[in-house]
Amino acid sequence: MHNRKAVTLSLWNRVLAHARARRLFSDGDSILLAVSGGPDSAVMLDFFAGQARSHRLKLYICHINHTLRGRLADADAAFVKRAGAEYGIETVILSADIRALAKKTGTSIEHAARNARYRLLSETALKKKCGLVATAHHSDDHAETILLNLLRGTEPKGLLGIPVKRPLCAKGKNRVSLIRPLLAVSRSEIEVYLKANALPSRKDHTNDDEYYTRNWIRKTLLPLMLKKQPRLREHLCELSEKLSRALAKRRQAPF
Repeated sequence: MHNRKAVTLSLWNRVLAHARARRLFSDGDSILLAVSGGPDSAVMLDFFAGQARSHRLKLYICHINHTLRGRLADADAAFVKRAGAEYGIETVILSADIRALAKKTGTSIEHAARNARYRLLSETALKKKCGLVATAHHSDDHAETILLNLLRGTEPKGLLGIPVKRPLCAKGKNRVSLIRPLLAVSRSEIEVYLKANALPSRKDHTNDDEYYTRNWIRKTLLPLMLKKQPRLREHLCELSEKLSRALAKRRQAPF
């Protein structure tokens, strides 16, 4: 049995330290939270709700229904709507016909979903005057992305993994950045926090389908590698950090 207070403070402190070091958000910021309803975004939502008063944060929730899972996707949207109401946070529910978009653009379902997701998040952030959009990617996602890029073949920048913060969109003087505050914690830590705080969440069973390479990396490859080297996540994070600094120096170097 995990001590709720200890688990909560441990995760909050790690995420806050990470946020301060990377200057992810400041007191008084308006932040749009991308919430799918899954465990990761449920924990991110609970974290920001816990910080809102002390840091004077203005929070909004955005959920995007990709219309790929029929009634299950509708249930996810309803779940997020209820969660927003319970936290007292304004919630925007949007939808996109991903299959139609993929067919129209000649891209994969995953690529079309990603493009639609960030487009809708950008539009909503600008509409709500949010300078930040937060997604719930964690350190396992970061490691999986680096391995996925390696398997596909990549330029050096592909080894940077998931950026902690990057520009998302701009309109006139309004600029929106994308932040990943949970990159400081692992999937297992998120699961412990979820259980200790008895937070409800939704499960997307398509994440178990190993037909998709990322799922195979998550469920088969990464666990095997972690058995051999338990600190693999940390090593991959350190690699991407060193490479990021090296690439930055190269860009700054005179010709």
